[in-house]
Amino acid sequence: MKTKLDKYENDILSSYENDEWVEVPEIKKEIKKHASYAKATIKKDKRVNIRISQKDLESIQRKALAEGIPYQTLISSVIHKYNAGKLIEKR
Repeated sequence: MKTKLDKYENDILSSYENDEWVEVPEIKKEIKKHASYAKATIKKDKRVNIRISQKDLESIQRKALAEGIPYQTLISSVIHKYNAGKLIEKR
């Protein structure tokens, strides 16, 4: 039985068949390194209290609900992205 692939899956298959994939040297070491990065990223060991307007809080709560995540997690994510320089201001 042949499975139908979408464009994205076909692109991946083509790149694999064209030997465009490169084996990562010392893969176990790389996995361990990236796992420690992930663990450090999600470690939440400090508590912060802030005051924000009711309008802003309600807006954040609506957006978090639409994303299916707790609003505190959304706030934490925004702060993390800002610190990482990944938050881009729209003009």
